[in-house]
Amino acid sequence: MSDMELMKKWKEEETGFSLKGWDFSQIDGRWECPNPPWDYKTLIKAYLRDGDILLDMGTGGGEFLLTINHPYKNTYATEAYPPNFELCKRELSPLGITVARTFSDDRLPFDNDSFDFITNRHESFDLSEVDRTLKHGGYFFTQQVGGKNSYELRLALNDGVIMSGPDHELESYANRLARMGFQILIKDEAKYTVKFFDMGAVIFYAKACVWEIPDFSVETHFDRLCKLQNEIDKNGFVQVTGHRFILAARKL
Repeated sequence: MSDMELMKKWKEEETGFSLKGWDFSQIDGRWECPNPPWDYKTLIKAYLRDGDILLDMGTGGGEFLLTINHPYKNTYATEAYPPNFELCKRELSPLGITVARTFSDDRLPFDNDSFDFITNRHESFDLSEVDRTLKHGGYFFTQQVGGKNSYELRLALNDGVIMSGPDHELESYANRLARMGFQILIKDEAKYTVKFFDMGAVIFYAKACVWEIPDFSVETHFDRLCKLQNEIDKNGFVQVTGHRFILAARKL
């Protein structure tokens, strides 16, 4: 296929990009991304009680939150990204879930000691705000994307690798929580293989994960995409590293 034909095909993929909440089903079968070895939802439900007041930080479109199936009247969610916030108002608010818009990590729109349980899946956070809004005896569970995630893809598409800051590491958060008087309950991390089977899946991922591959477009990154296409032609896929960590703690 000529460069002109590839450019046209990939720009069609780019134009067709649409992300509702945090739903990657558009590339089902076009990539392989295993789950971490732990089950985040099962771990949460082992500690969460029906009477607990639950906050899910950065809920996206509420996809994960709804799988927890916590009583809606006891469930709160925050979201910063405007399209997802509007989606949450349409999908979650009618159920009785309270949805709040956030604008910065360092100020959650809730009173002190508001929640028995706070969950955070792949969203940034300020530990001082977690501490302020969590009741004594309450739980904080977070699963985060680690700094080595998609390392090879970022190396290929960026001018160098965008690394997370040194504070965004499992041990750093665990140590800070311990100093704040939290009991560490669960602490684990995992690296695993992720495969992209066609360039459309790569383009979708790059458009969705703007913090990993900023300022991405097919036109500006075309030569780099061609190199990845050569890898797909040779091996049948582009292989990268997945990196996740989980941390759960109780406020004593």
